Amino acid sequence: MPHFRFRAVEPQTVQHLSKTLVDELQSPMNAPREDFTFEYIYTTFFQEGEVAPAYPFVEVLWFDRGQETQDRVAQIITQQVRGVIGEEVDVAVIFTALSQKDYYDNAQHY
Repeated sequence: MPHFRFRAVEPQTVQHLSKTLVDELQSPMNAPREDFTFEYIYTTFFQEGEVAPAYPFVEVLWFDRGQETQDRVAQIITQQVRGVIGEEVDVAVIFTALSQKDYYDNAQHY
């Protein structure tokens, strides 16, 4: 934990970011490297009955670390995604805070 889900980006981009994001986020998130997970989700977006282009969408599932850390993490993710895809692209970053009592690892909650 934390877990990152990427939509509307190429799998190679997620593969690249799985290293560079951990390099930069490990300290502010206070999490060991081995706890970070990255997931590529193939998606198709639609608008007005047609397939539509989409901008990168990154969902972060984590244990809440406060607004200041969340703001910093969103900034780092946005900068790194833009660094790979292009500086002009919109990037959505969505945080979902998980409850430690509801998160189990090998049948043990945190």
